[in-house]
Amino acid sequence: MTPAEIAPKDRLIVPLDVSSPEAAEAMVARLGDSVTFYKIGYQLAYAGGLPLIGKLAGEGKKVFADLKMHDIGNTVMRGVESVARLGATFLTVHAYPQTMKAAVEGRGGSSLKILAVTVLTSYNDDDLHAAGYRLGVSDLVEARAQQAQVLGIDGLVCSPEEVGALRKIVGHQMSLVTPGIRPAGAPTGDQKRVMTPGRAIAAGADYLVVGRPILEASDPKAAADAIQAEIVQALS
Repeated sequence: MTPAEIAPKDRLIVPLDVSSPEAAEAMVARLGDSVTFYKIGYQLAYAGGLPLIGKLAGEGKKVFADLKMHDIGNTVMRGVESVARLGATFLTVHAYPQTMKAAVEGRGGSSLKILAVTVLTSYNDDDLHAAGYRLGVSDLVEARAQQAQVLGIDGLVCSPEEVGALRKIVGHQMSLVTPGIRPAGAPTGDQKRVMTPGRAIAAGADYLVVGRPILEASDPKAAADAIQAEIVQALS
């Protein structure tokens, strides 16, 4: 899907990082028509939230299964096959070549799009070196993007700081999904590579993942609406 084909409202992805399916459904109801795209990650998935993928999809919502798969090839392939049957739009895997290759095989002819996580937005160069990597963040992100493109991955999860460089590598053939989005003045929390919604869209991001600034707001719907308005302004 090219950037022009993405509905502006679909560009905001809200993670349902809550403790139960009931809390997730309450947040979806509270956000109403302000949000069309939701993310289900570890917290909710392990609390019994995976069936919500099919439920939300049946209600016309899009769902991003943020499960960050990484295992031996056969395990990844079979896991992806299972997620494809749930009705998710996106699924994440870690950007290791064997893992990405297996995920593409597991997706088969389904409509599921595979996103490769390049480097977590809570990592900086020091964190990578402490983990044993010789490359810094920017070099590792670019190397993994090139591998993902060759292997047929549909999109990348990256910091908004890397969007410009990645566009030069992958063009518009791959979607760029960016966590680490914080409205102006919002706390950064444990994120180390962040950007405002408007700047991220202007830099070339396709989708923005915005969690705590919405979920922890006194009025989550108003917070989501404000970000949607910033996205529209950045696109105009």
